[in-house]
Amino acid sequence: QVQLVESGGALVQPGMSLTLSCAVPGFTLDGSGIGWFRQAQGKEREGVSCINTIVPRTYYTDSVKGRFTISRDNAKGTVYLQMNSLKPEDTAVYYCARRAFACGSNWLDQGLFDSWGQGTQVTVSS
Repeated sequence: QVQLVESGGALVQPGMSLTLSCAVPGFTLDGSGIGWFRQAQGKEREGVSCINTIVPRTYYTDSVKGRFTISRDNAKGTVYLQMNSLKPEDTAVYYCARRAFACGSNWLDQGLFDSWGQGTQVTVSS
């Protein structure tokens, strides 16, 4: 297990954009998957997006499709979550996590992710 490190959380107004970063120690092109999850106050943690280190495939939950974009910089060992047209319902603590194998149809299964970050707060409010 490794400790992932998220950054980039902030307080923004509705409609604005924000980019979160996830630094993955020891990042290698090993076929693993990196996911973004979020947890709003009083709610269960939910999956947001997932990307593979090798296989060029990404996944998004329905509520963020068309607004969020996940990407990776292999040279920097960093995964990003570009969030556009932010809504108040996007307010949550955002976590990134790593799984030993590629994201697939089961990417929402949080139990398959073995390393997590500490989270970064995103607040969307006017």
